[in-house]
Amino acid sequence: MAPHRELGRSGLHLAPFVLGGNVFGWTADEQTSFAVLDAFVAGGGNVIDTADVYSAWVPGHAGGGQSETVLGKWLQQRGRRDDVLIFTKVGMDLGEGKKGLSKAYIKQAVEASLRRLQTDYIDLYQSHKDDESLPVTEPLEAYAELLKEGKIRAIGASNFKPERLQAALDAGGQDGLPRYESLQPEYNLYDRETFEREDLPIVQASGIGVIPYFGLASGFLTGKYRSEADLQKSQRGGGIGKKYLNDKGFQILKALDAVAERHGISQAQVALAWLMQAPGITAPIASATKVEQVQELVQAMDVQLSADDVQALQAS
Repeated sequence: MAPHRELGRSGLHLAPFVLGGNVFGWTADEQTSFAVLDAFVAGGGNVIDTADVYSAWVPGHAGGGQSETVLGKWLQQRGRRDDVLIFTKVGMDLGEGKKGLSKAYIKQAVEASLRRLQTDYIDLYQSHKDDESLPVTEPLEAYAELLKEGKIRAIGASNFKPERLQAALDAGGQDGLPRYESLQPEYNLYDRETFEREDLPIVQASGIGVIPYFGLASGFLTGKYRSEADLQKSQRGGGIGKKYLNDKGFQILKALDAVAERHGISQAQVALAWLMQAPGITAPIASATKVEQVQELVQAMDVQLSADDVQALQAS
């Protein structure tokens, strides 16, 4: 079993792979979602990351909340609340004016998330994206009250500009305000530059944890999308489009293929193992819509890449 890692100074200890909940109630129906969640926990996983906005972009899903609802039913039916850590987020546009990080809105949104999740506390409550119309301290004031009430255990940030993240971290710990203990940025073998240049120095200096999303670049790093024709293979294929199907993407796939063959494992396992070993990273997030997929992904926690493997992957 892979050793657990503390997320910043939160007191939360994570297995080094986080299951993404964006697909629950969307590309994975309730029954499939339950099976994926069961397999994830059976494979040694203990953290599920979701958000109140999942999956508001789907026709008929106005207002979001589908993922949290499925997860809440699973927690209740399986009696798993004490076995897993639940991470969710607030701030994205749910329609009808429900968005942003005002103190009043956060206090309202957390109650809706707790209701859907069928729990009385959230382990990590994250600002899904910065609300630049407000001072960085306003959401922290709301979180301070929720922490005191026991409704949340720790807080995190996602999609913040470096200067706003730094300002929030500077404010945390002052005047009774809590500190963001984690950052959730986009980061994977393809999308490296922004995080490494802008965010990594901040997270390393402050000691906060990092749980990157798009760990598999929307499925591109599994190796199943190698041509325009391959994009028809799944509902997410369209999101890959031209972004990854280029010389840089093909070079990365070539390196992934070589390292995967050397270890006798899959490209997805290599891509996640690289993230798990990357400087500053606590645990990458990836989602799965099939039991076989999640069983494959959890095995990445036991993969140890050599310095040569890492060099080959990063040179691509």
